[in-house]
Amino acid sequence: MATIEGAWPRTVIHADMDAFYASVEQRDRPELRGKPLLVGGTGRRGVVSTASYEARPFGCHSAMPMEEARRLCPQAVVLPPDFARYQEASGRIMEVFARFSPLVEPLSLDEAFLEATGTEGLFGPPEALGLALKRQVFEATRGLTVSVGIATSKFVAKVASDHRKPDGLTIVEPGAETDFLWPLDVSRLWGVGPKTRARLERLGLRTVGDLARRSEGWLEERLGSLGPFLRELAWGRDDRPVVPEHDPKSVGAEETLERDVVGAAAIAPHLKRSAERVARHLRRENLLAGGLRVKLKTSGFRLVTRQAALDPPSDSERDLLAAAEGLLGAFDLTVPMRLVGLAAFDLEPAGVARQGDLFVEAERERLRSLERTVDDIRERFGGSSVSWGPGKDGPAKKVRQERREEE
Repeated sequence: MATIEGAWPRTVIHADMDAFYASVEQRDRPELRGKPLLVGGTGRRGVVSTASYEARPFGCHSAMPMEEARRLCPQAVVLPPDFARYQEASGRIMEVFARFSPLVEPLSLDEAFLEATGTEGLFGPPEALGLALKRQVFEATRGLTVSVGIATSKFVAKVASDHRKPDGLTIVEPGAETDFLWPLDVSRLWGVGPKTRARLERLGLRTVGDLARRSEGWLEERLGSLGPFLRELAWGRDDRPVVPEHDPKSVGAEETLERDVVGAAAIAPHLKRSAERVARHLRRENLLAGGLRVKLKTSGFRLVTRQAALDPPSDSERDLLAAAEGLLGAFDLTVPMRLVGLAAFDLEPAGVARQGDLFVEAERERLRSLERTVDDIRERFGGSSVSWGPGKDGPAKKVRQERREEE
């Protein structure tokens, strides 16, 4: 693979783990290696989160209905996602990325942009940089592979990382952007989904090069503001910066139900599971939530939310569940619901000193310690190994309800 002498004007890396969820499962369960594997919802309305590379030749891919994937590949092993293990692996991956650049922009658990401009003196030319990053990810994750694209912009680096999956390394040198992009299908441009692709094909634009050769005015006349934007990408022009990760704005969990449910009693168990997952995540990240939002979607796909403030902020699943159940009265629960979820927001670091009743704070800390013990038990023996029984409401008493509806 060719490299260049001297520094690039800009060096951007896009690193994307290969079939991440499925690869973690195959790493941890050797009997699954080499077999088609689907990770995702296992119920009647489940969706594929990740298809292993062994399942992809059958037409299976992420975001497709699990029932369809099972029809295409009936021999596939189907597993529900285990987010705790994926997050643990993701943490190791992001630690590796941080060794190569202080500017890391995570896009999800398994992919990120890195700004590597000016690092030649530390890591050598782009090929050496990419190989070192791949090797360190492999070692840190005990065998997971990452595909890497290196270019002068975020867009070209992203396309490059997809070019030789799995376990690929593709370098697009300065000045070679159009040679790399123009033969590709026009769907490789950001913003071109199935509908836009069909529209472009009706205009005779089937490759990136077809679009790039059209004038900006011609494209704007037919595509509006999307036309000039796509043309810039087609020429490899993308000056957006790599933006390091910001503090999370919210932590949520939701469940698309296998069968619609009606009424508070039927909704409550699903809220409880979501509260457990959210509270566990908050404690793992050492965060407290100052607000909670309940999200319901009707059988007619109408999304409705209600939210409340938590005073004081909390990471307790009991507090989250008590607030969530208190919000149910603000919904029309005579309507069948197909999705139930909740999200914690207004997040702040735990341990911030607060004025208040010392006895109340001591009791809250005792409950927090107990819930961390439950987290450890669930981590060792599984999420359903221990659960809170019925008891008193959590300490959060002051709740300010706010209404918000989304169509």
